[in-house]
Amino acid sequence: MTSDGSFQQAKRSQTSFLAALEKRALLWIAQRLPARVNSDHLTILGFLSLLASGALFWYSRVNRAAVPLAILFLALNWFGDSLDGTVARVRNKQRPRYGFYVDHILDAVGMFFLMSGLALSGFMTPAVAYAFLIAYFLLSIEIYLATYTIGTFHLSHWNFGPTELRILLAVGSAVAIFRPYSIIAGRSFLLFDVGFSVGTVGLVLILAQAVILHTRALYQLERHDPVA
Repeated sequence: MTSDGSFQQAKRSQTSFLAALEKRALLWIAQRLPARVNSDHLTILGFLSLLASGALFWYSRVNRAAVPLAILFLALNWFGDSLDGTVARVRNKQRPRYGFYVDHILDAVGMFFLMSGLALSGFMTPAVAYAFLIAYFLLSIEIYLATYTIGTFHLSHWNFGPTELRILLAVGSAVAIFRPYSIIAGRSFLLFDVGFSVGTVGLVLILAQAVILHTRALYQLERHDPVA
């Protein structure tokens, strides 16, 4: 909030590999989307698709044919979750506080169900799945705190954002159907355990970097000279 009580929207920072291409694609779709489809419809689609993807990964424990459907719902999640804000901006019907809150609380709930589905899928061990989820939530908390205190909403780190992560998960899922294990130093590990362990370490390093940079920036911004 500004001093006069009005709401000041945070600056968006998107520097992922696919950001420019994705932005053009989303604008093209938003300009052609039927008027009866609004941002709320897309937000709900993205949320329900994430729930469905998690449920299908869980069901893939008994039927691997569920994995392609889980990948399809990941694509639908991208469609709804990425397009809702673009549609609001194109139509000049933005609700920045409502949109930010609803979008990200549903993302958090959906991510919990997605990772729980993967934890129960047999493609990875629950400990690795929930370690990744905890790191993801910690980084999300840092991002939201930085949005409030710094005024910049970071949609990506190290050139990776949600879209790139969805693609990696989709490709890894397709490979895991046929080759669920990876051989490292002569030992067999679940492919997803390896991939998500690397991902967890990456999230922790990103978190550490962001905390250090933002703490330093805020300290310098609000540094007071000692009383004489």
